Amino acid sequence: MEERVGQLWDRFITRMAHQGHPQAAVKLDQVSGPLGVFYRALGGNSALRISATTATLHQARRSWLHRVAGTGRKAELAWQDESCLYLPACLDLFAEPQLNRDLYFWLAALAGTPIAAETLPDTSWIVESQQRTCQALQRYQGLRQRYQRLVKAYIALRPAPASLKYDAAAQERAIQQALKVPGSVTELPDGKYAPAPVALWLHPDAPRCGGQAADGEISDRQASQGETRQAEQRRRQAERVDKPDEQGATLGVRHEADLFSFAEFIKMDRSTDEEDNPDQAESIANDIDKMSVTQDNSTVASRIKFDLDLPSAQEDDIPLSEGILYPEWDYKKSRLLSDYCRIIPMRSRHAVDAELPQHLQKPARRLRRQFESLSLSPQWIRGQYEGDKLNLDAYLDYRGSVANNPSGYTGDPRLYCQKRPLVRDIASLLLADLSLSTDAWVNNEQQVIDVIRDSVHLFAESLHASGDQFAIHGFSSRRRQHVRFNCIKDFNETYDAGIRGRIADMSPGFYTRMGAAIRHATELLSHQSAEKKLLLLLTDGKPNDLDRYEGRHGVEDTRKAIQQARSQGLIPFCITIDADASQYLPYLFGVQGYTVIRQAEQLPKRLPQLYMTLTGKLYAG
Repeated sequence: MEERVGQLWDRFITRMAHQGHPQAAVKLDQVSGPLGVFYRALGGNSALRISATTATLHQARRSWLHRVAGTGRKAELAWQDESCLYLPACLDLFAEPQLNRDLYFWLAALAGTPIAAETLPDTSWIVESQQRTCQALQRYQGLRQRYQRLVKAYIALRPAPASLKYDAAAQERAIQQALKVPGSVTELPDGKYAPAPVALWLHPDAPRCGGQAADGEISDRQASQGETRQAEQRRRQAERVDKPDEQGATLGVRHEADLFSFAEFIKMDRSTDEEDNPDQAESIANDIDKMSVTQDNSTVASRIKFDLDLPSAQEDDIPLSEGILYPEWDYKKSRLLSDYCRIIPMRSRHAVDAELPQHLQKPARRLRRQFESLSLSPQWIRGQYEGDKLNLDAYLDYRGSVANNPSGYTGDPRLYCQKRPLVRDIASLLLADLSLSTDAWVNNEQQVIDVIRDSVHLFAESLHASGDQFAIHGFSSRRRQHVRFNCIKDFNETYDAGIRGRIADMSPGFYTRMGAAIRHATELLSHQSAEKKLLLLLTDGKPNDLDRYEGRHGVEDTRKAIQQARSQGLIPFCITIDADASQYLPYLFGVQGYTVIRQAEQLPKRLPQLYMTLTGKLYAG
């Protein structure tokens, strides 16, 4: 009974202390699409994705109601780093939903506004925030009215200076003045407490990671979906520290006030998924303001390293060469690192001849009929001296040139269109991501790798029927010196039971060093003599690897590899089942260079259809 009463009281007092307006709440998921376009259109870094921020501790004085409820210690503020723009997962600050929506767009504009070169690194938070505001309003005049509405509504929510003590009142007057007239306040008065966080400005002390991840510590992402997806993306403030004494610290004084500042090292195993109460563990993690992590050379870490190690030579795929060296793009230095990555072409050791799986035979028969008709479809050829019909546009241009040219030039007399059988001269290379993330499950029914196998099976059946030249390869990686490039079908190989066996033997590998794989695929395609060359990338996530390839570095290198492929006349196109792909694929492939399959189980049916659509556009153009 006491526990039940305590729960009811906690919910009541927490609800009373909350100062938001849930009925007018706007979630980041609802505006992330237009917000990303808005942010990049205003000059924001195209490589940055938009993600939910995490609440951070502030030092402002709380109201008595917050103190009773035990809330109000943290605030969700916007900030950005080299890989992400972090915004609150939900905004319910104002009673009007439109104002909450406007606040998202204002924060995005503020983050996308560069600070002037003369701004010094030691500029105070209030001065820097005003400078950002002034530059944003100067560059984007259309935001002035929106900003003024936000300021008017926001100041009404902040404490009135007259209700505060002298030092707090001076701080609040300075902040409100800075909001109303940006640039008019040169410093923030000192006070016993920090001022209340300002929701219209960026974070005054944005979280930063205290160290880079060591090799082998970054695990491959799993394809997770559901209501907790956005919460899992939140950035946590962390620091990397040296391993302390195993004995931990000794608590000498047991005063209650000291308990809140005491930190003790506790050796805990967090490398496995077993947890008696996962919900409680997540709640505890959410209450921690800064997580300090260290590396422990224990038997558990050794086991994980062994699990991710390469298989023995007797069990591994057959290497076809000692390796091919390729460069990698270092975006920080703006140069290619020559001979940095090693591609190792491999072929399956255990693949055996196989027939098409039973559940794919019916859709394969239908696709073969569709693709067989592609080479028989007629095409209108323009610019002929004689033909089946007159090209009206060419005729009007011809008559105009005759009438307007006094020199007697009669223009191009090739005014006819002729219907001829379509001759398809195209070479396509399908590059499949075989990283660890493909070991995840789709709707708890089948694994991603099973969906990829089915898709590749139907893709091969379709292109074999059309007569188009095609190759199929898979890739995964374990650091830069071991990028596995699995040869499933070369251009010079005939599609048969042996190729079907290799497709059936595809299995999840390691990580996703996408740039090196694209460069090698580009090299293979460049040796084909076809008129059109299509590079299809089939993936379920972003570029990543055990080393620094995680994050911005991998994205920038992949983008550079795609640009290099286009410069050689290739047409790269990405098919992905990653729900977050719209955050980074436009930056990599362009807005017309990718498609997202929302339901992964639809991929086997959609992949051949996409190929037919893509090639149809190529020849129509």
